[in-house]
Amino acid sequence: MRVVIQRVKEAKVTVNNECIGAIKKGYLIFLGVGSQDNKEIADHYIDKILKLRIFSDEMGKTNLSLQDVGGEILLVSQFTLYADCKRGNRPDFTKAAKAGLAREIYEYFLESIKERIGRVQAGEFGADMEVSLINDGPFTIVLDESLM
Repeated sequence: MRVVIQRVKEAKVTVNNECIGAIKKGYLIFLGVGSQDNKEIADHYIDKILKLRIFSDEMGKTNLSLQDVGGEILLVSQFTLYADCKRGNRPDFTKAAKAGLAREIYEYFLESIKERIGRVQAGEFGADMEVSLINDGPFTIVLDESLM
């Protein structure tokens, strides 16, 4: 699994010129599902994401979690996080999960995180989406198996 978390002041996702998800303060999360991923791995990432302390406290230190600040999540599937550009100029996506597994894990991730915090919006799996955001910081965190 590969996850890119951007701390945002606001973010939205649009499909066919229609806004299908929007948040204010919180995390814009791009989720890439790998061919070896499963629900147990997803749970591990969800726990990590919800415990991250990347919001500033009254002293300006990054000591507060998403839940501490009442933040929201916008979750967007993004298989291109598995782009392998080591050889040639055309990215190889063979390490990304096939569509069926990727959808299953993405939907599990979405429902699980909704159960934990409730304030979650999402993109549309497999759709051509436009994502816009106002990054707060900017502050971006990358989580993948080598960093967990």
